Amino acid sequence: MRWVDGFRATARAAGIGEATLHAALDNIHYLPRVVELDRAQPEFNRTVWDYLDSAVSPQRVTRGQDKLLQVRAEADAAAARYGVPANILAAIWGMESNYGSNYGDIPTLDALATLGFEGRREDWARGQLVAALQILQNGDIDAAHMVGSWAGAMGQTQFLPSNFLAYAVDADGDGRRDIWGSMADVMASTANFLARSGWQAGQPWGTEVQLPPGFDVGRADAGVRQSSAQWAAEGLRSMDGTPLPDLADADLLLPAGARGPAFLVGPSFRAILRYNNSTSYALGVSLLAQRLGNGPGVQAPWPRDLRALTRSQLLELQTALNQRGFASGTPDGMMGPATRDGLRRYQRSIGLPADGYPDLDLLQRLQQK
Repeated sequence: MRWVDGFRATARAAGIGEATLHAALDNIHYLPRVVELDRAQPEFNRTVWDYLDSAVSPQRVTRGQDKLLQVRAEADAAAARYGVPANILAAIWGMESNYGSNYGDIPTLDALATLGFEGRREDWARGQLVAALQILQNGDIDAAHMVGSWAGAMGQTQFLPSNFLAYAVDADGDGRRDIWGSMADVMASTANFLARSGWQAGQPWGTEVQLPPGFDVGRADAGVRQSSAQWAAEGLRSMDGTPLPDLADADLLLPAGARGPAFLVGPSFRAILRYNNSTSYALGVSLLAQRLGNGPGVQAPWPRDLRALTRSQLLELQTALNQRGFASGTPDGMMGPATRDGLRRYQRSIGLPADGYPDLDLLQRLQQK
């Protein structure tokens, strides 16, 4: 294949030796299913409560408590070394591979070569493929056992090859960084990733809070950060009346808008976002960890009568916001900071709480002449 021959030259220039190139690329396969999955953009979005119903299900909590008992020594050792609690490490393990039971069986080299050849993300895929070859050359794993998801993430807590090179740890001292088979390496590597992404040892991820009457929900914005003492001075309270956790740099999160639960989150929550940049994911990890330690689940009710807008409807909402002069970026059917900001400005203009949460009522209002 011409693409593979061209890639060999790139890999040689990056210091990959001939033996590794032969072992990795001589029998490389194109995987049509990987292209299908990469191009698939689901039309239907999930609400955060629907996501959390499965992410933090009673079964996942019970299974996680059992699995954590089995790896307690490795999880505690990683927690002591990196300052990331064992429950958080177990929660990521649960979210990423259902505690090691399903981390994917697609050959990583085939998946990345397919994505590189297909071309939509060629530069990214080529970079990850070079990183994967460096892992092979270092002797951490062989090509046959380097497996994971269709998108190139590997092992029990799903590291991309570049993240493996940056954060994977040989915690059991066998000379290999093995995030597939060694629970010591899995836990230490995951903890190292979070610690170097800003996890604050001794600080919780955050907590669920109650807002005072008349609170300006427009302040629930990742760009509005202040100490928990300052938030308390504005009337925010914990759910059980105890003092808010001591967070120096906290922001307020309303994942379901003004009608749903509220969370005060700190730097450690943002470290989880660097693992996977999805608020629902980070909340899933945080709440699963809390439940694994027999802590509470979400206490305020979710607005389950609201339906998530489809991608097409979000596209319509973004287009209507732009047409009305509330700039929300290039319409793409994805909810991002620019869309949320434009929606907040529109909500303020018509006297609604500016929570930036898209719903059908707002879309219909925007579309009225």
